[in-house]
Amino acid sequence: GSWGYRRAGFKMDSPEAAFSLFYVVLSFCFVFTPTEFRSAGVTVQDLLSDQLGSEDLGFVHYHIRRTAATVTVHSLLPLGYYAGMCVASSGEKQFYFLVSEGWLIYLVTAVLIPAAASLVALYWSLNKWGNHPISRSLAHYALPQSGWRAVASSVNTEFRRIDKFASGVPGARVIVTDTWVMKVTTYNVHIAQQQDIHLTLTESRQHELCPDLNTPVQFLTIRVCSINPNVKPFDIRLNSTEYGELREKLHTTVRNAHNVVIHQTLSDMFLDTFKIQVELNQRYNLPGNQELEPCIGCMQTAANIKLIKICQEPNEGDCQQCYCRPMWCLTCMGKWFASRQDQQHPETWLSNRVPCPTCRSKFCILDISIVC
Repeated sequence: GSWGYRRAGFKMDSPEAAFSLFYVVLSFCFVFTPTEFRSAGVTVQDLLSDQLGSEDLGFVHYHIRRTAATVTVHSLLPLGYYAGMCVASSGEKQFYFLVSEGWLIYLVTAVLIPAAASLVALYWSLNKWGNHPISRSLAHYALPQSGWRAVASSVNTEFRRIDKFASGVPGARVIVTDTWVMKVTTYNVHIAQQQDIHLTLTESRQHELCPDLNTPVQFLTIRVCSINPNVKPFDIRLNSTEYGELREKLHTTVRNAHNVVIHQTLSDMFLDTFKIQVELNQRYNLPGNQELEPCIGCMQTAANIKLIKICQEPNEGDCQQCYCRPMWCLTCMGKWFASRQDQQHPETWLSNRVPCPTCRSKFCILDISIVC
């Protein structure tokens, strides 16, 4: 770097220095892809979208191709720098790039890196991509009579479902389905089966300002350890406001070994209080000839809420009798209740009345009964 500049007589305001600074910044942004680059489509997955196919149609095969392409494309960056410096230089300086021992060593290295990366990608593609790290990690979960492709088919199917948990930017995404916990990185996809894992909340980091929300934000780090010795542990990182949604999708508890204080959103805190209050209310006995249907809000759990006016006498107050059958679960009713409130005055939420999401009859929190 600086030795080569002095030998060639480069100045800090020379075209070579300007190009070097530009290329370093460009390469850094291309590899780590800030929001502006993703929005502009300057990423490997956007530039090669036609060759990579659709993530929704084939999650596993898409990321197998994406990681192989990313390794290969990123390996070309050093060679691109040499080519750019030859163009940016002129006269004696350009000749210096062609004959200088230091730059010739750099050129050979810059050629060997993509050559090695191409050989690695070629090795991965053998046996119909069976040598790829993602394929090998899936093979650990395959039954004796099947292979990694059967597991990949299961992962693809679950990824297409709309009820999965997904968080983060493309280069560091966390995806949780009914069976799998996955972390998508630039060069790999870490996959673990829910029934085999232990989760530990290991770290919390506070950022004073979130550029999207203009509010302080807390990021949590969770260690994913599998009882399968072939699956290496990995960390997932997410915003604390998404922690509640993540827990709903997990089949195991997250151990808080370091007593990390998790900052919940106002809606999450209200939902916890809402559930405690409703648990104290009078229960509703379901008639013997009536069966509970899935909640029409989430379609995941059985409807277990019935609205009955019990806060006052039938003809008194602003609350009205609701004649709807049980159609909502407690969580969805709590989210509906919170969504109808004045967000600037949370102190009034518990005492306010909201319309039934189905028939619009007004009710208060005392009128919400759990079906038993």
